[in-house]
Amino acid sequence: MPEKKSESNRRDFLTGRVIKQAAEQAGENLADYLSDATEEITVPSGGSTIRLSTRAMATEFAVVMNPGRSQQVIQASDALDMLHELEQLMTVYRSNSEMSRVNAEAAAGPVSIDSRLFEVLDQSRQICLDTEGGFDPSSGPLIALWQDRRRLGRIPTQTEIDSCLAHTGIDQFEFDHSNQTIQYRFPENELNLGGIGKGYALDVAGQFLKEQKLENWLFYGGFSSILARGSHNQLQGWPVGIKNPLFTSQRLGTILLKNYAMSTSGSSVQHFRHEGKRYGHILDPRTGWPVSELLSVTVIAPSAALADALSTAFYVIGIEKALEYCENHGEVGTILIPAPTQGRKLSPVIRGIPNEFLFLDRDQLLS
Repeated sequence: MPEKKSESNRRDFLTGRVIKQAAEQAGENLADYLSDATEEITVPSGGSTIRLSTRAMATEFAVVMNPGRSQQVIQASDALDMLHELEQLMTVYRSNSEMSRVNAEAAAGPVSIDSRLFEVLDQSRQICLDTEGGFDPSSGPLIALWQDRRRLGRIPTQTEIDSCLAHTGIDQFEFDHSNQTIQYRFPENELNLGGIGKGYALDVAGQFLKEQKLENWLFYGGFSSILARGSHNQLQGWPVGIKNPLFTSQRLGTILLKNYAMSTSGSSVQHFRHEGKRYGHILDPRTGWPVSELLSVTVIAPSAALADALSTAFYVIGIEKALEYCENHGEVGTILIPAPTQGRKLSPVIRGIPNEFLFLDRDQLLS
């Protein structure tokens, strides 16, 4: 359906007759990530929808809804508007953001911060501890180092990596829960919510929709972070496609997502080559080097922030540790896809996702 560029006119145009047209145009093609009706009869398929979108955090966010009352469009529009305020809170790419202020001031002493920012930073801290550093919000300097050296046409030296590692690690940040303050150990310390911020924004906006009694919707950010509530097309949830990480134009399967979040991480698209060797964009915060054991990781979890952070963490810590985490956290499920040992067929490792909600294309799997 056509995009509406202006934030101010979104309510005006997506009402009445235009809502009906938007639903008809959506048809069975919900989006690239949603299933369509051309698959086998046993695979859940999508139906007509209404979709509103905005651009925030350098990506597209959208709410997908079943056709219905016009009031839901206004509520979805209000939820999308919240994303811009949250971006101003969390981004490190604006010097006047709350996160940038904390990074600039917290080495000099404890800094009081917005309660929402403290909440997501503290959640990041806990996930870092629970995954033994597989996800680490302090690894921004390492990411910046690799990006800079890539622009120079080389990879970082071990000395450069070690210099960054000396100022990363969640133990270098002191969280005071009673006063909601944070203090950094060194001026070089930095916190960056790039691996969890989109998910947190979905959670906050999604909570608003729940408070407005909007029961059936799918909210996504950047096609890798998804939060779903209720159901669609008389299904047990919303049909969300899982791409084949070797051939990203192919759908490996479909998962029915209801009252849960989903996130996928991988380096099949974002990578580069140097002197004949392939380097992915996901770094191990503990070593400072890219990881490559898995092709992709999909995580389902109760919140989008948790799903976002864990999909990165599982990619870093590998299959054994990821499965161990799921064993200890029964509310989390995962699909781990290692590189095939031979041929092009895949052997996913699945944990915590019931069969009745997961539909994989057996022709693409190693039997």
